Amino acid sequence: MAINPQQLDRMRNGKGFIAALDQSGGSTPKALSLYGIAESEYSGEAQMFDLIHAMRTRMIKSPAFSGDRVLGAILFEGTMDREIDGVGSATYLWENKQVIPFLKVDKGLADEGNGVQLMKPMPDLDGLLGRAVGKGIFGTKMRSVIKLANRDGIVAVVAQQFAVGRQIIGHGLVPIIEPEVDIKSPQKAEAESMLRDAIVAELDKQPQSQPVMLKLTLPSTTNFYANLIAHPSVLRVVALSGGYSRDDANQKLSENHGMIASFSRALTEGLSAKQSDAEFNAMFDATIAGIYAASIT
Repeated sequence: MAINPQQLDRMRNGKGFIAALDQSGGSTPKALSLYGIAESEYSGEAQMFDLIHAMRTRMIKSPAFSGDRVLGAILFEGTMDREIDGVGSATYLWENKQVIPFLKVDKGLADEGNGVQLMKPMPDLDGLLGRAVGKGIFGTKMRSVIKLANRDGIVAVVAQQFAVGRQIIGHGLVPIIEPEVDIKSPQKAEAESMLRDAIVAELDKQPQSQPVMLKLTLPSTTNFYANLIAHPSVLRVVALSGGYSRDDANQKLSENHGMIASFSRALTEGLSAKQSDAEFNAMFDATIAGIYAASIT
């Protein structure tokens, strides 16, 4: 199945940012807690996932959330498999909101070695990608973590990301390659330099007709990734908030021209299950306005 040309053009040239709505099993209790739902208010995984789906549905259906400012949204597998108003979540995003749907495909992180955490094996990836295509998903996202400026570790992270990325491209999907550099790393700037070199080496082997996206930590040096943003095999470079507050993340993002946001926790900051719809929508509108403004610099 070929990539939707309308979505491809929009992702390449559109103004806006990507909403990361992809917290999965391990991070769901924390996401719900920040949303004002304590663990004591639900029991068992099924109820937990019902609540997180209700939260995401509320966000997606909010009048603040539309393709005017939100280019794409990254979904967790459980969200892709559910419906919004009787329509598959990915279909609803595109047809009702003109927001391009992505799917988080990684199975979490392996134990640290060589200063990095590679992705755990994904033996069922081809099956998942086949289902994603059938449900109208445009692209995917997968995360590794870099903690130290260890060249062998960083090269291994990038090699794994691009190898899996090419498997994803084989299904007609666009991969978001996410080698996150930990913002608390004592060697953050050095790690970013090694990371940039390793990514360029892979991009130079990547056909322009099979572009990838990159999701990177906001760099220590402003506009450090300008050459990646300009690379003909890169569709878009997006930034993760990585633990920065929303205000800090927006400020750093606005200084990095051509990078757009793909925030998760920073997107939901301040939203609460206890808010009225009017309060929720006003808060969400202000949040989206700030992230959008920082993404179009």
